[in-house]
Amino acid sequence: MSKEMLVCDHVTKIFTSGFIKKIEVKAVDDVSFTVREGEIISLIGQSGSGKTTLGKIILRLIPPTSGRVLFYGKDIWRDIKTKEELKEYWRQVHAVFQNPMGSFNEFYKVDRVLNQALELIGVDPKSEEGMLLKEESLKAVGLNPDEILGKYPHQLSGGQLQRVMIARSWILRPKLLIADEAVSMLDVSTRGKIVEIFKELRNKLGSSIIFISHDIGLSYFISDRIFIMYKGKIIEEGTPQEVIDNPKHEYTKTLVESVPTIYRKWEDFLEV
Repeated sequence: MSKEMLVCDHVTKIFTSGFIKKIEVKAVDDVSFTVREGEIISLIGQSGSGKTTLGKIILRLIPPTSGRVLFYGKDIWRDIKTKEELKEYWRQVHAVFQNPMGSFNEFYKVDRVLNQALELIGVDPKSEEGMLLKEESLKAVGLNPDEILGKYPHQLSGGQLQRVMIARSWILRPKLLIADEAVSMLDVSTRGKIVEIFKELRNKLGSSIIFISHDIGLSYFISDRIFIMYKGKIIEEGTPQEVIDNPKHEYTKTLVESVPTIYRKWEDFLEV
């Protein structure tokens, strides 16, 4: 059995608002789960279920109110104390977000995000090694470097930009990649291709992936395990077959019923 990489241990996040009368909202409510090396898990839930907040806690962007997140046994909120340690954590735990355009500065060429990744691993982007790594990463995600390098974000499609962000991850070779609604803004056929690239990241680099999505149908095809989130809690978990073929919670049943194409062959899905 593969080694345990990430542990979320009774993680809770409470947001407070209001000056006179305090209002508390539990965005994440006592969540515990593990991620093993080379495993793809999905956090599934509709908007407001707490899945993105949980992802931000794991990325060390917002602190939990209580509970722990352990990465190879190290508490990421207590044991990471220096900028250098935090930089190394972000190299090993990386993210691809929902809106690819939001990850780029329109005034810079798309090369910039790849150059930043090279600098994180100590490689000069202008060196021969740096150029080769950029070309290799783009080819790995199905892009032609000659058609991408030197272009501005507005000159590329959303699918191309999302692949550039995954190419950035390819350069960093993260141990854990968090894909937060990373395909939700793309057309159906491009979604399938991006999901296949995520699987390649796992198969070729050994990266674990947390796939955060509201699309339980897509998660059926990519995941080793699925966690259903509802009102901040994990209400159901198991393999895709256990959760989707035999849902127990009424919320899960509703999600499954809303995806009529869930049992289509994966090859057909890619050809849509």
